Amino acid sequence: MRKQQKSMLVLAIITAFMAGALFLPGLIRAGDLEPTDPPAPTMHTLDEIYEVVLDTNSKVNGGPCEGAPVENTGQTASYATGDDGDLEKGVAWPSPRFTDNADGTVTDNLTGLIWLKNANCFGTRAWSQALTDCNNLADGSCGLTDGSVAGDWRLPNVKELQSLIHYGVYGPALPDTAGTGKWTEGDLFSGVQSSRYWSATTYASHTDHAWTVDLTRGHVSNGHKVSSYYVWPVRGGQ
Repeated sequence: MRKQQKSMLVLAIITAFMAGALFLPGLIRAGDLEPTDPPAPTMHTLDEIYEVVLDTNSKVNGGPCEGAPVENTGQTASYATGDDGDLEKGVAWPSPRFTDNADGTVTDNLTGLIWLKNANCFGTRAWSQALTDCNNLADGSCGLTDGSVAGDWRLPNVKELQSLIHYGVYGPALPDTAGTGKWTEGDLFSGVQSSRYWSATTYASHTDHAWTVDLTRGHVSNGHKVSSYYVWPVRGGQ
């Protein structure tokens, strides 16, 4: 089946090439006028062409075309053969997991996201106010000395917020600085609440609700946008 898929893909590429849409190494582009040093004809196997296409797609799209990497959960205790703690699948966490930037921000070395060091600068807010608070956050507020301006910060989406969760601990389900245990007071983040935090992601089936992540156990749920939950601003990301 994979060989058949390769052949079909290569056929499509060759068709596009002949139309002038794709050019492989060693071939002259249609429309070039009398190149001074024309390359020697090059023969390519189907597998070679397929690999060229994969590599090109990877460079154009910024990563492997097999899919986006997913981090592991942090869970190491195993309760049955083949469970998460047994296999520990996913991208391994770097050590240390977090870096204090000494300007009121903390970088997650796994995702590259930059989080506000104070996880409770705004207290609880309704969803719309949470968005506004994050969008207006800037240097001089919430302990920031990072030179940021309004518009640099935002409310994280639900996957970004969930990326902080350590599924091997609870109360809160947040990693410590090294990423080897549970966050405790005195670690890089301050004001962490074992409670629900807003994400910027609306709940599609009921658009008056948005997704939340509960730092107590890492539970993902949704809440009415007029409800009040905690706010944890982030910046950066793809």
